Parts: sequence; structure tokens; C-alpha cells
Amino acid sequence: MSNLFEASGLGKEAPRPLADRLRPQRLADVVGQDHLVGPEGVISRMLAAGRIPSIILWGPPGTGKTTIARLLAGETGLAFEQISAIFSGVADLKKVFEQARIRREQGRGTLLFVDEIHRFNKSQQDSFLPYVEDGTIILVGATTENPSFELNGALLSRAQVLVLNRLDGEALHSLIARAEVFERRPFPADGPAREAMIGMADGDGRYFLNMLEEVFAAVPDGGALLNTEGLARTVQKRMPLYDKAADGHYNLISALHKSVRGSDPDAALYYLARMLTAGEDPLFIVRRVVRMAVEDIGLADPEALHQALAAKEAYDFLGSPEGELAIAQAVVYVASAPKSNALYSAYKAATSRAQQTGSLMPPKIILNAPTKLMKQQDYGTGYRYDHDEPDAFSGQNYFPEGMGRESYYSPVERGFERELRKRLDYWAKLRKERQE
Repeated sequence: MSNLFEASGLGKEAPRPLADRLRPQRLADVVGQDHLVGPEGVISRMLAAGRIPSIILWGPPGTGKTTIARLLAGETGLAFEQISAIFSGVADLKKVFEQARIRREQGRGTLLFVDEIHRFNKSQQDSFLPYVEDGTIILVGATTENPSFELNGALLSRAQVLVLNRLDGEALHSLIARAEVFERRPFPADGPAREAMIGMADGDGRYFLNMLEEVFAAVPDGGALLNTEGLARTVQKRMPLYDKAADGHYNLISALHKSVRGSDPDAALYYLARMLTAGEDPLFIVRRVVRMAVEDIGLADPEALHQALAAKEAYDFLGSPEGELAIAQAVVYVASAPKSNALYSAYKAATSRAQQTGSLMPPKIILNAPTKLMKQQDYGTGYRYDHDEPDAFSGQNYFPEGMGRESYYSPVERGFERELRKRLDYWAKLRKERQE
């Protein structure tokens, strides 16, 4: 039985994963986060000043949040406690707080690291507040989600948010070099295969080290270097990091919208492909494209709205994957269209005035008079039927008498709105002539 246990790799001396074995022993060894742990980094300055506040570490998976918290405790002499919001409840928190209180009475502080802190509900997050305020614990929370949305304002106000970056190519190359030293041999993959692995890692150092370990195990010392085809057979490519209910979802739809607004169809297509590849609901995207058509283009190109709605109809008719091409067509069209938010601004201005002016009555000349009493009150008296007027235009005032005439819509000199500007200027000229 014991032989089977040891053969399974679960014995006392079973090797730890490469990611664990290469875990940095000093903050300065953490890769890709020089803005935090480099010579002039935020955390380095905190340590030099001898004061460590409570911290929220916000960043993608595999960027060093847990490692930084553990090393921070080691370099400050604080007791290190680690819990996960996924597996811990109120009883676990009470136990940790009590142990920290006892340590404090004995003259030693506690650094409490809470992984996935955003998973705690409001009352659980509130439970940290008194212990953070009186110094019983130094809280270091880790989250992959935007703290502004996921953490209580009271907790955020007592902690400093530090942002960790995705590991770039330089940082991941340095991990290859460290792995080579640890394994005592060159990494058995050629240049293109290495670059392919870096792309597959999607900035996640832990995942990248796991891939390195797979390749080292698959290729014996002295074996032929893997090319990209051999690499694909050895490791499994994962989908890009994307949670349709979380931050990546909103970041990419924002990037798509701003690329369209900035008239960059290539960037817009890239972000569209990113979202569709990651499994986003195409109808969510096309709804946003409809919004772009009316908010950022409007009457500068009325066809944009038709294209967006047609993409929705085409996707409903064709389904996936052919229907995505119709969405791509709409995205390219709206990105290429002339831009104007004149209608959007005009509607907001009119809405604001409507709220301010309340229930002002329209002028009586444009009110119907279906009853005798209403006729006696001069409803409809003096109304001039525009079709009977020269140029089918009477020039009458249609605003409430207490307001006077106001202007909200101002077309831009782009696209179809250039033509609308000519029309409005023409009506304004006639209106002035007929009111004189």
C-alpha cells in the first residue's frame, strides 16, 4: 500500500509543483511588479518608512498577490495568517481575530491575508473594520475583481489599493531563465515555441510555470527541442481570462465601444473577436452596437441604426457561427461612419428642461378643441395649417408661452447632419421672416 502511495507521487518527499518551488524568497525577486516591489516601488517605500497599512492587492490570477503578502509578513516580522473567502466563514474569522488579539497582547502583530476577499458578503467585510482600525491586524486582501464594485466603501477607505499587472513577455522570459537554473538544463523549446507559450499564458505566471513543468517533464535531457506543433501536443491551450459577470466583460465592451467612437474599425474588430472567442453572448454585443448607432452616430448616418438592427435580425436567423459575421459587418459600419452625439446631447438637454419646467401647457393654438367649453377657451384658435402655408411652413411658435423658443439640437458638419443643418437653417430663416 505504501509503495502505491509513494508511486502516485503523494509520498512525504514527493516533489512540489515548479510554481511552488520557484516561489520568490524576497520581495525584490517578484517579477513583473517593479512599480510595487522595485527599488522605487510603493511597497518598498512603505517598508523603508517602517509603516505598512492595510492593503488590497488587485490583479489578474498568477501575478504574485499571495507571494507578495507572504513575503511582506516575513520582511516586517508579522505573524502570517492566510484564509480564503471561498472556504471560510464567520467562525473562522472569529478564531483568526482572537488569535491576532492574543498576539497583540504579547507584543506581536498579525498580517492577515484574505484570498478572494470579494467573495465575502457585506457583513463579513464589515467584521474586519474594528480589528483594522485598532491595529489588531494588518489586512492584505487579494482580488481579481474591481474593488470599487466588489468591496464595501468602509473597508476600502481603510486600505490602500495596489494594482498588479499581467506578466509581460520580459517577466515570463525571466521565469524561463529561473526554471532553467532550477532544472539545471536549457528549456527544451525553440524560440517560436517559447513565444507561443508566452501568448498562451495570458499574463498568468502560475499557469506559465505549470506549462514549463509539463514541457520539462515531456522532453528528456538532451532531447530535441519542441517546435510550436510539438508544444501544442504537449500542453493544452486554455481560453483567455474572461468572466461574463465580472470585470473583463465590462473592460472589453468598453474597449469595443470606444474603438467604434474613435472610428477605428480594426481595433473594434479585435475587441469583438476577443469577446466572441471568450464566449460572450453575441446578442449582448449587438445591443451595445445599437446603442453606439444612436449615441455616437445618430443622424450623421441614419443607416448605422439600420445596420445594427439588421445584424440582430441576421444573427437570430442564422445563429452561430455564421451570424457573428453580420455583427462584425455592423461593427465595421458603425466604426467607419461619421460621428455625432448632437442628437444624444439634444435629448439630454430637452429632458433636463422638461424636468425643470414641469407641467407648462402647450400654447392654445396647437391644442384640439373637441368640446364647446374648450372652444370658448380659445383652444385651437389661430392655428395655421402648415400644409396650406407657403413652403408648407407657418413659422408659428410651438413652445409653451411661459418658456419662449429654445434650441437643443445642433447638427454637426459631418455626414447626413450636414444636410440637416441646411434644412434647419432654412426653417430658421423662414421663421424669422414670418414672425416679423
